[in-house]
Amino acid sequence: MTKPILLSTPHMGSRELQFVTEAFETNWIAPIGPHVDAFEREFCQKIGSSHATAVTSGTAALHLALKLVGVGAGDDVFCSSLTFSASANPIVYEGAKPVFIDSDRQSWNMDAKLLETALEQRAQAGKLPKALILVHLYGQCADIDPILAACEHYGVPIIEDAAEALGATYKGRSPGTFGKVGIFSFNGNKIITTSGGGMLVSEDASITSKAKFLATQARDPAPHYQHSEIGYNYRMSNVLAGIGRGQLLVLNDRVAARRRNCEVYQQALGHLPGIEFMPEAPWGSATRWLTCLTIDPTAFGVDREYVRLALAEAQIEARPVWKPLHMQPIFQNYDRVGGEVAEDLFDRGLCLPSGSNLSDEDLHRVIDAIVKCARL
Repeated sequence: MTKPILLSTPHMGSRELQFVTEAFETNWIAPIGPHVDAFEREFCQKIGSSHATAVTSGTAALHLALKLVGVGAGDDVFCSSLTFSASANPIVYEGAKPVFIDSDRQSWNMDAKLLETALEQRAQAGKLPKALILVHLYGQCADIDPILAACEHYGVPIIEDAAEALGATYKGRSPGTFGKVGIFSFNGNKIITTSGGGMLVSEDASITSKAKFLATQARDPAPHYQHSEIGYNYRMSNVLAGIGRGQLLVLNDRVAARRRNCEVYQQALGHLPGIEFMPEAPWGSATRWLTCLTIDPTAFGVDREYVRLALAEAQIEARPVWKPLHMQPIFQNYDRVGGEVAEDLFDRGLCLPSGSNLSDEDLHRVIDAIVKCARL
């Protein structure tokens, strides 16, 4: 039976089990605990942030971030369009309205010029957004400097959605450390995982402190259970934090493996007519969390969907790039700025198997299956 090759699977090391065993032996099983404290501290050291709060998911971190910058019912929040729905769902949780911004072709991330124009027009109309969610897509940073400058000019706080970009750099710094708040994900398909989990970071200690308060059901400091605000059950467990501590130790190795995957794919497929890989923008280093390419059906002979189905027939999982949020049924009635670039990337884009535990044999199975599709 042919072994399936999946898109991006967890890759465990040797230290994770040691930390988890310690949690069991000390009976620190419930949320909070020494592994949580250590994971937050070690994560800050790794990315160069000052304060962090570990939570149950990247989505939970983003939800808290929106509340902490003051987003509420009726507010507008600018958001990248080419991303997973979790980047925008928390906007709606708060009764706010997403406004989707198109991508540039250089990085596939938010187009800084489109954003600047949109902010200028909104300022003139007296309808500035309450916040901006800036997504760093597929392990690559957006062009942060002009986006940060534009938002600072108009007083719009930035929440960096770095769920897919842990281990990337922008001009030598980690994404998630430029805006008012940064969020990360440790979902099972990410570069490192806690099976499920997320992290909220900030240079402002009051933000992460309030995040911990809200994430622990907003329990007031009293001997009895007293609550003056609505809270959430969002705190990461000590067991999962132990997994995260072990995974953090091998982050650099996991990034290197994924970058190598991309290099192998590029060397084997980059010469084929109609194949173009997601560019690596000149301002930093991408993790290549997922290796993504586009297929021009006129030059290649078949379209993206033909290739995806052929890979599926060979027991190889590949997926289209994210369907832009402004095209999603649940979001299609919200405002957008541009959208043509994101639509084209979705129409032609394909994500290849990219896990850090892929073997050379796995990679060449994928390559051979794609080459067989070409009608040269």
